[in-house]
Amino acid sequence: MPKRDQTPANAHDPDMSDKIRQAQATSLVDGAALTLIANCFIGLTTAGILWLESPGRDVGTWIAVLLLVNGLRLAFAARARREALALREPERTFRTMTGGAFIGGSLWAMVPFLGNGISGDGGNAFLIFILGGISAGAIIQSPTYFRAAVAFMVPALLSSILALLLAGSMVSVIVAVNVVLLMVMMIRASISSERHFIASQVDRIEAHALARSLALANSEIRQSNTRLEVLATVDPLTGLGNRAAFNRELPRAIAAARANGAAVVLLVCDLDRFKSINDTLGHTAGDTVLVAFARRLSGLAGPDDLVARLGGDEFCVVLKGEDAARRASGIGDAILKAAGEPIDLGDRPVTIGCSVGLAHMPDHATQPDALFACADIALYAAKDQGRRRLCVFNPEIRRRLERQKQIELAFAAALEDGRIAVHFQPQFTLASKAIVGFEALIRWSDPDIGPVSPQEIVRTAEMLYMSEHLTRHVAKQAAAFSLRLPEMGLPEACVAINVSPSEITTYSLSALLAEVVAACGANPERIEVEITEEALLDTETAGAELAALQAAGFRIVIDDFGVGHSSLAYLMTLPVARLKIDRSFVADIARNRKNQALIAALVGMGQALSIEVVVEGVETEGQSDALRMLGCRTAQGYLLARAMPAEAIEAWLAKTPDRRAALS
Repeated sequence: MPKRDQTPANAHDPDMSDKIRQAQATSLVDGAALTLIANCFIGLTTAGILWLESPGRDVGTWIAVLLLVNGLRLAFAARARREALALREPERTFRTMTGGAFIGGSLWAMVPFLGNGISGDGGNAFLIFILGGISAGAIIQSPTYFRAAVAFMVPALLSSILALLLAGSMVSVIVAVNVVLLMVMMIRASISSERHFIASQVDRIEAHALARSLALANSEIRQSNTRLEVLATVDPLTGLGNRAAFNRELPRAIAAARANGAAVVLLVCDLDRFKSINDTLGHTAGDTVLVAFARRLSGLAGPDDLVARLGGDEFCVVLKGEDAARRASGIGDAILKAAGEPIDLGDRPVTIGCSVGLAHMPDHATQPDALFACADIALYAAKDQGRRRLCVFNPEIRRRLERQKQIELAFAAALEDGRIAVHFQPQFTLASKAIVGFEALIRWSDPDIGPVSPQEIVRTAEMLYMSEHLTRHVAKQAAAFSLRLPEMGLPEACVAINVSPSEITTYSLSALLAEVVAACGANPERIEVEITEEALLDTETAGAELAALQAAGFRIVIDDFGVGHSSLAYLMTLPVARLKIDRSFVADIARNRKNQALIAALVGMGQALSIEVVVEGVETEGQSDALRMLGCRTAQGYLLARAMPAEAIEAWLAKTPDRRAALS
């Protein structure tokens, strides 16, 4: 059975084959020097032995020619290494080296016939040993290219076989047969060595190719990771850093500043009218606004500062460096100015404005999360103070927010269990101090929070979307109290409840009050609904709801009149029963001629429209006298009484029976 080819399959690949041939030629050239030097030495010793046995010109000529040929072969090997012929011209290298090996082998083939030669009785047997040895050396020294080794070995061994056969003795014939077997084994060994070399070169080349491939892949992975890192830390719309970049850079900036004893300042910005732009002009316009603001923000920061978009319309600037604290306020003011400049949306310019919260490290916080919380608290305060302003964090702001959070957490339970109480403040005539009605006012004093103002209660209800629940609670108490008024001698007195402007548009106030009054069995004509002027801005919605309240029997009162947005046209078209003049006009009424003129005008307008006017905040007899002379008939304030629980009203009236005069 023929032997299967052991050459690796991918060795036949043209590129792979070229690399293998170059490696074979290089190895052949590199091993030539040692082989040829050894060849010359063995040749000299062999010639010396032959000369001692039988001096003759043939031995001298042979060694001279051998040294000349080996010298030429050495010269070619040196040139091949110097000029890299094995890499540039491997086939030429093979031919030259193989040809030189054949000539050298042919010269060694003459040895059995020099001098006394090999005799049949075993004379000069050492020559067989020498020829076999140098043939084995050729195989060992040329494992990469069997043709060169065979080209040297075969002539020498064939001449030995021939010389032994010519000797004619049985011993020489047996030795000749052994030499034949040795030659066959050497040829097979040489071929096998070349195959192993080729296989090892294939493995080496593949390993190098794999290493290069892995290096390239690693390089591409690093580049991809770099690109992904950029994508992961850059806002795609504005090109600023995103929240991930902010979360990474703020701790680094704080750590560096802490090490250097420097400061870090964080400014957090919110656009003030961004939602309305998105809702009315579309998200494309909103994106244009964000990009324009981001560009302006970047222009205000320094080269070492971080500008980032945290999400939506929220941005931040991290100021770093020794002058960070000094630059902070100026940059904050510049941000407000930049946000106030119009942004061109093509067919129309828009102005947005923004609010800015500012916090310092280490003055306000020393940790990243705490510093951001401080800046966010300052931003909240800026919005709460009317927006379009810069607010610097201080502990008082934190205290107010913590208090607000406490109120929010306790609100629902306090409303459910009645700890948010309803008190009633009398309304009276200025002339006789007779009671004509009451206003229901909310009161809450928490053991952990302390007294909570009505404004805080109302604002918390709105923030928690519980205004409807609060109004229902107050309406139930007011309706129940109105049922007790006839027993107190005040059958015509009304009870007023306050509702916020947002309640006019968020749910059906008329339906809620009608339901509560019906459940209590109260008379809706004894219930007044106080709304502020702000609720009248949406005349269509407010008008429909106020008409529904009037149709249900409730009386409509405009609260805090004179400080809002009402116009005479509203009062002429809406079903208003009473106007309550804001307390701010009463404090200095005895001396302030402008306030006197304004109240006189309001009273005259009320009389012309048949609308009763009530003045709030009357605390002294002097105020009472001045208001009475200006035409005011009805008032409310500490002059008569503070707000009291329903249970305390009856006892208070029992002490002042003259207060029970009926309405005239």
